[in-house]
Amino acid sequence: MATKTAPRIASAPSAAPENRAAEREQVFDIFRRWGYLQSWLDPLGQYLPPEPFPVAVPEGEFAAEARSYYSSTFGIEFAHIVNSEQRQWLQEKIEQPTPRPDQAHVLSQLIRADIFEQVIQSRYLGTKRFSLEGLTVLIPFLDQVLATGSATGVSKAIIAMSHRGRLNVMTNTIGRSATEIFAKFEDVDPRSTLGGGDVKYHVGATGEYHAADGSAIALHLASNPSHLEAVNPVVMGRSRAKQIRMGEGALNKVLPIIIHGDAAFAGQGITAESLNMASLAGYNIGGTVHVIVNNLLGFTALPEESNSSRFSTDIAKRLPIPIFHVNAEDPDAVMRIAAIATEYRQRFHSDVVVDLIGYRRYGHNEADDPTVTQPRRYALIKERKPLYQLYAEQIGVDPTDEAKAIQSEFFDEQKAATQVERKPRLAQLPDYWSTYHGGDLSDADEQLTTGISAERVLELSRLLNRYPDGFHIHPKVQKLYEQRIEMAEGKRAFDYGSAELLAYASLLTEGTPVRLTGQDSQRGTFNQRHSVLVDTETEVRYTPLAHLTESQGSFEVHNSLLSEAAALGFEYGYSRDYPEALVLWEAQFGDFVNGAQIIIDQFIASGEAKWGLLSGLVLLLPHGYDGQGPEHSSARMERFLQLAAHDNLVIAQPSNASQYFHLLRRQARRAWRKPLIVFTPKSMLRHPDAASTIAELGKPRFENVLPDNDVVNPRRLLVCSGKIGHNLRVEREKRKDTSVGIVFVEQLYPWPEEELQAALDQHPDAQEIVWVQEEPANMGALFYVMPLLRRMVGDRALLSVKRSASASPATGSAKAHELEEKTLIDLAFGALRS
Repeated sequence: MATKTAPRIASAPSAAPENRAAEREQVFDIFRRWGYLQSWLDPLGQYLPPEPFPVAVPEGEFAAEARSYYSSTFGIEFAHIVNSEQRQWLQEKIEQPTPRPDQAHVLSQLIRADIFEQVIQSRYLGTKRFSLEGLTVLIPFLDQVLATGSATGVSKAIIAMSHRGRLNVMTNTIGRSATEIFAKFEDVDPRSTLGGGDVKYHVGATGEYHAADGSAIALHLASNPSHLEAVNPVVMGRSRAKQIRMGEGALNKVLPIIIHGDAAFAGQGITAESLNMASLAGYNIGGTVHVIVNNLLGFTALPEESNSSRFSTDIAKRLPIPIFHVNAEDPDAVMRIAAIATEYRQRFHSDVVVDLIGYRRYGHNEADDPTVTQPRRYALIKERKPLYQLYAEQIGVDPTDEAKAIQSEFFDEQKAATQVERKPRLAQLPDYWSTYHGGDLSDADEQLTTGISAERVLELSRLLNRYPDGFHIHPKVQKLYEQRIEMAEGKRAFDYGSAELLAYASLLTEGTPVRLTGQDSQRGTFNQRHSVLVDTETEVRYTPLAHLTESQGSFEVHNSLLSEAAALGFEYGYSRDYPEALVLWEAQFGDFVNGAQIIIDQFIASGEAKWGLLSGLVLLLPHGYDGQGPEHSSARMERFLQLAAHDNLVIAQPSNASQYFHLLRRQARRAWRKPLIVFTPKSMLRHPDAASTIAELGKPRFENVLPDNDVVNPRRLLVCSGKIGHNLRVEREKRKDTSVGIVFVEQLYPWPEEELQAALDQHPDAQEIVWVQEEPANMGALFYVMPLLRRMVGDRALLSVKRSASASPATGSAKAHELEEKTLIDLAFGALRS
């Protein structure tokens, strides 16, 4: 393909050595900055043609030498890195003769990678597998990454990737037998996954890499849905948890590897969110090796339809990290870059990006016909030999016998797969999961108590409300800390913020680690937490919960980046590898959780059903209608209730401080590991009706239902959850109406039928049962609650009070909100027709 090139200026030889050195440096600097633009990267020569440099290039021996380093079958972008030591290190690595890898070993791996795909194609024609052919160099690339990692201290590697090439990686990198993979194609024992399980190219796998020196790296390929790039923060969170578990030196021991598609890397917003975590204090994992499996196509989209710039990797330039582009049909160059990239990550604890540029032999999947959308490209691909044959020709080796032997081996394993009767398990959980389990929650808490004594309340409160001598505490925060001591002394009732921190303190002193993150979570969005103190003169920070006792569990609280999807995905991943810890993510407002819906749908709600993977992650979602508009009212309770089935989640809305205290302690202390969704209050954080006594903190456990013990023989029972119940109580007191009872449902899922039935039967003369909610009729718990109540109320009338159905969660007018709420309350008390 003809391209324009920059003008080349002939240079006369310089006599003085110092002048020649300066001239050489000037020429090399041009190639260090722009050499990648003239690298030959697309094996098919169709895309990414060489581009002229933006400056004139002097011609001569220096240019020829620099071109051989920086404009060959790979290119490197690193001029944007500010750190001179890092740039110098990269220059020294690149500006030297290309080392020769163990070519026989590389060839063997290419043969195994290509033949594996060919056997599947011949035995399971047209079945989706998302072949790696055209980029099978990924297999020896990963082998080199792991070899270099092992030599520099890596003992664990956690890998994320989407579907393309996943089965190949499972066999040829992770080390699962081909029989296990082929058995997935046989789809044996379908009854074992009725209503659950996942397709073969989404599931995870564990194995080991064995280095030449006998050392081993534990490998984990993480389970991943079709939502491309969603797994990125999950694997980063898992890496952080593994590193925290391992302690000192763990950044070099745990290597995260994320394998991306080119169109997905450029197109998915969660990629940018995840990249931004690289050096943030609460999320730093010592760098990730990012690998782009780049076939220069999206589903059917051309590069110019998927990416606004020359390279799909350009989004990574927001970070001061090296970006390597490599022609995937030059395995020797690929091996070299794999080693440099891994060593760079280990040395500088930095992200690196390696862009492996090749093609895909088939369409988006094997049932797709790509000649409809890219006829010229696929005409070239049809005539292209498999990479192992091209490489064998390059190094002068006849691969025929080795290829036949490997093919025979895979055919034997495929035949064995037809005899398998049970679906193989490709992954094994670490030992730290042995004391935790999932499944039915019906008897989860029979022996569990969460209350603490009044003496313990006072002792913990004194510990968590102290700070060093000479610390200049803000006067408002000092007053709050003094009030919290008064709460512990019984002079004031406990509010939500105080009860929450007391729960954390109680768990920490029992040895349970606690990690809390979210936008502004150190102080709290509503100025309610103040878990981190800021010196008013120096701005030095102090975290009392991290200094309770010498033997306590670790406490982390971080103000997160302004992200929902990546931030929540990170915490889900952290909880997957730290089941002993109480891990919490807090939305700034509950409404913002919709920015993380993919993580909720694909991991949190369905992880146990799809992959058998558990998590005890807690979501704290401020919820409540306070006249603050559509985006500051609803945490979308209805969405979580729609996702709830088979005890996959716990969904709760605690109505007072002590209930919140018990709920958090229950989550940490129970052996069941289920995600907990908590609808937390806003205006009720300091409301007297939501405050609790020390005695209530000493109750045995969280109560799923709070019955009404304050009225006798009411005519009507109002059943509700959250803030609206307190508003109803205030109104009842104002009206002095003892004919109406108010029952709080504190846990919405699993549905507490037994406790609620007892609360209803406590008032047999109440002939009207009314579900009351703040949310519109098409939102909230109405759709979920009404069928369940109808089954319970017998002959009694069942009514509901709610806002009219709406396309928006709430009005933007504070006055309109007040009118709506007054109407709701009047309806609830029967003043209007309900």
